[in-house]
Amino acid sequence: MSFKLSIPLVLSLLASLSAVSAQQCNATSLCPSSAPCCSEFGFCGTGSFCLGGCNPLGSTTLSSCMPEPVCQNANHTFPDLSRILTNATYFDGNATKYDWVVNQGSIFNTNSSGGELAMILTETNGGTRLSSTRYVHYGTITARLKTGRWGGVVTAFITMSDIKDEIDWEFPGNQTTQGQSNYFWQGYVPQKTAGETHGNLTDTFSNYHDYTIDWQEDTLTWLIDGNPVRTLKRSDVTGSDGISRYPSTPSRIELSLWPAGINTSAPGTVEWAGGMINWDDPDYKAAGHFYALVSSVTVACADAKTNPANAESYVYGKNTSAFTPEIDVTNKTTVTSGAAPLFASAANVWSALAAGAALALGAVFA
Repeated sequence: MSFKLSIPLVLSLLASLSAVSAQQCNATSLCPSSAPCCSEFGFCGTGSFCLGGCNPLGSTTLSSCMPEPVCQNANHTFPDLSRILTNATYFDGNATKYDWVVNQGSIFNTNSSGGELAMILTETNGGTRLSSTRYVHYGTITARLKTGRWGGVVTAFITMSDIKDEIDWEFPGNQTTQGQSNYFWQGYVPQKTAGETHGNLTDTFSNYHDYTIDWQEDTLTWLIDGNPVRTLKRSDVTGSDGISRYPSTPSRIELSLWPAGINTSAPGTVEWAGGMINWDDPDYKAAGHFYALVSSVTVACADAKTNPANAESYVYGKNTSAFTPEIDVTNKTTVTSGAAPLFASAANVWSALAAGAALALGAVFA
């Protein structure tokens, strides 16, 4: 899925930025050389548009986007926020400096139990989303989470590639005894969602659980507390045309808390999420926000042992097409020379873009 945006508002805001073109882009409508990078939201620009989420298939050339920082084994904990850049527009591609960027919204550290990362949703901030600075190209990722518990409020832990390969764990609304798994291939939305529900969990708001995406080249497994609950094989989604509709491109890890139960969401999305958000909920009134907690994120890269010692980045090879992406591991730098933000008010622009919009991170409902 993608941001649910008011296109006239987007065009107006983007047109006000000197580094941004109001032109939309996709695999059949490429960006011009003057604004070569197709951002994750489908607009052409330069600067941070060329970093995380930049879609090479919609950009001027496959090499317009900056190379993607290569995967590294890690155990991310949150005793403080020093490894998180709280404004993604200031990120210059240097993944050695930051592990995460905040694309939108607000976070804080609870400083309890050794430190927890809290993601915040308010009536005005449009939700919170964090993205990892490094990409994973197959591997095992586990997020230890406490979800929200309010109708219309969705907690999510997903992987998302720059060409919209997506693997999801989602926790809709007030369903605190279950989690939902899902996947998409290059943003393709099937008529019937590929989501599945996995229940019989102890309260996901009160208790931490380990949610795992074990993503290997030919097999994808979702696990809860180390127990497999669903498996997808590449062969299951390879058609008679020989095309495998299986997530297969380097992806960022994303964590989010987003408002599905709002007026701009489709009725089916609101129903799935547990109804409209009640901004008069006692929890919201007491804290001034809804929240979800993250204790840790661990990453075991499938290619850690096979990558060359000087591996820095993933790039889309020159033979890449929509159906057959080619991924190369290179020593090309991921750091852009244009390290400054797009514009002095860039953070405000992105907040405005996202205000009132559901973060597009999961199942599709008409």
